Amino acid sequence: MKIKSALLSTVAAASGLFAIGATANAATVTVKAGDTVSKIARTHQTTISAIEKANHLKNVNLIFVGQKLSVNHQAAVSASSTTTPANTATPSTTTQNQSATTAQNNQAQASATTTASNTTGADGSAKAWIANKESGGSYSARNGQYIGKYQLSAGYLNGDYSAANQERVANNYVNSRYGSWSAAKAHWESTGWY
Repeated sequence: MKIKSALLSTVAAASGLFAIGATANAATVTVKAGDTVSKIARTHQTTISAIEKANHLKNVNLIFVGQKLSVNHQAAVSASSTTTPANTATPSTTTQNQSATTAQNNQAQASATTTASNTTGADGSAKAWIANKESGGSYSARNGQYIGKYQLSAGYLNGDYSAANQERVANNYVNSRYGSWSAAKAHWESTGWY
């Protein structure tokens, strides 16, 4: 009997240590505008699947600004040692792809700046404020069905996700719904959306 109770005590103590170790490896991240589960996984050297499981996410494409997500580094280490990376491109190919993407984003932002410059004064300030709250100002931000700098529904953009179209559609949406970007900002401040 003493051996059995000593063995059970040892097992209980060991499982407690494992639980403490697992908790020590867990980190919590607060979702910011423009974040995606993929971006968070990459930043914290884990996998989308690990974040999905740790947080019981029903849809990894739908996270919210301010939401707290657990990021478990231990799961990432285990997963990375047992899986083959999906991207098998060489580092030079990856660098070329990143350079091309950066060039495209810079060109899109330059053309959108011309469109955005038409909105000035208080409305221009309100428009920039909304873009920052919605996507951190990124034309490539995605959150489920919401796309781009102003997080417009994919249906509004009709498959054209260019910076110029995002600016045009956002201006039309705000003017038809609120009358001005200042009024849209006031609505966002009272409801958390526009």
